[in-house]
Order: sequence, then structure tokens, then C-alpha cells
Amino acid sequence: MSCLFCEIVSGERPAFVVTSDEVALSFLDARPVFKGHLLVVPRAHVETLTDLDGVGPFFERVQHLAGAVEKGLEAAGTFVAMNNRVSQSVPHLHVHIVPRNKKDGLRGFFWPRTRYDSDEEAEAYAAAIRRTS
Repeated sequence: MSCLFCEIVSGERPAFVVTSDEVALSFLDARPVFKGHLLVVPRAHVETLTDLDGVGPFFERVQHLAGAVEKGLEAAGTFVAMNNRVSQSVPHLHVHIVPRNKKDGLRGFFWPRTRYDSDEEAEAYAAAIRRTS
């Protein structure tokens, strides 16, 4: 069975990668809630949080990237979220890190989606976060 995120991790499918190490890979969400919205995935294929070995090292990356999103994008904060099975669009564990600002329009769990105007714009967002990660 093919996994979209495993294909990104292996380099078979393109993505705007922000960070990559032996534990996790982070990349821009292709349909971001707000521009700069990251997904952080473990390199190993696991479907849910309960399947993940080494929770500490993975969430150290999530913690670090939440700060990088705030600093790199000059965001007031972040929204960090994860689904397990229900509403999980790809059956590979992934954490959303969404840049937030006051009055940005995000309310509750309704996540309107946007698109990057171009690959160049997406790369600029990835680079801004990458510089501070």
C-alpha cells in the first residue's frame, strides 16, 4: 500500500521541506489553513500517536518547529493539532503547526484552506521558517 507521506519522506514525491533529520521531516501543507502551515511526520511509517515509538524525540521537533514558525513568520502564536484516525486525511501520523495571529478568522475546528500563489511563494515561506529552525 502506498503512503503519500512515506513518498515525501523518501523523496519520491516533491514537497517544500523545511527540516529533515533521522527522526522527522517537516514540510509545508499543500492546502494550508494559513500560509506557513507545516506538517511534521515521523520518518518511520506509523498511523497514529499510539503506534509511535520515541514520542519524546518526535515532539521535541514539533516543539522546536512551533517556535520556528512564530519567529520565522513573525506570527503571534501557533495552533498545533493532530488527528488519530478520524479526520486523518493521510494514514501516517502527522502534526499540524499553523501560524496564528489575532483576528485571523480561525474559529473552532473549522479550517478554511488556501493555496500558495506559486511554488516560489511556497518556497519563500519554507525558507523563512527554515532560517529559524
